[in-house]
Amino acid sequence: MKTLKPSEIAFYCDVHQRTVSRWIAQGQLKGHKLPGRGNYRVLLSDFILFLQTQNMPMPTELLSNTNEDEEAVDTPSNKRILIIDDETEIRNAIRRVLAKGGYVIDTAADGFQAGVKILRDKPKLITLDLSMPGLDGFDVLTFIRAQPETADIKIVVISGLPDAELHKALELGANAVLPKPFENTQLISTINNLLK
Repeated sequence: MKTLKPSEIAFYCDVHQRTVSRWIAQGQLKGHKLPGRGNYRVLLSDFILFLQTQNMPMPTELLSNTNEDEEAVDTPSNKRILIIDDETEIRNAIRRVLAKGGYVIDTAADGFQAGVKILRDKPKLITLDLSMPGLDGFDVLTFIRAQPETADIKIVVISGLPDAELHKALELGANAVLPKPFENTQLISTINNLLK
C-alpha cells in the first residue's frame, strides 16, 4: 500500500507542512507514526478520503499511481478538468475556485504539456489561456477539435486578449469565453452548466 510523507501532502494541497501536521494532530487526516521515529506516513487511501471529505481537488498524479480496483479513486469522468495557463497565479486561482466544486484538477503550463495530458487523461473540460509561449491557445483549440477522440471536450477560454480574439476562439470551437480577470462565480457557473 502506497504511503505519503507530510511534505508530499503539503505539495499536493499547496499548503505548508505545518498545516498537514495540524490536520494529523486534530484527527482530520489519519496518520501513522513510524516505529522508533516521530515521523508520520499517510496511507494513499486515507489521503484520498481526506481530499474527498474536504472537497479538495484530486491531483491526477495520484490517480495514475493507484490501482484501478481501489474504489476511493473511482472518479467520474465528468469531474476531470485540465487548467492550461502559463501563469502560475492564474492556474492556482482557477484551481481554488474549481476545488469547491469537487472537480479532479490537473494543470499544464504550455500547449505541448497540455497536448500530452489531453490525449492521456481525456479530461471532460479544459480551461484555456490564449497567450502562451510555443503552442498558443488557438493552436491547442484547433488541435483538440481536429482529433476525433478529443473533439467533444468542453473548452472554456480564459484570456486577457481583446474581444475580437475571444470571438475568434468561439469560431474555432470554444464552448465559452471569459475575460481576465474573471469573476469566480461566473467561472464556476459556466463550468457547472457545461458539465451538467
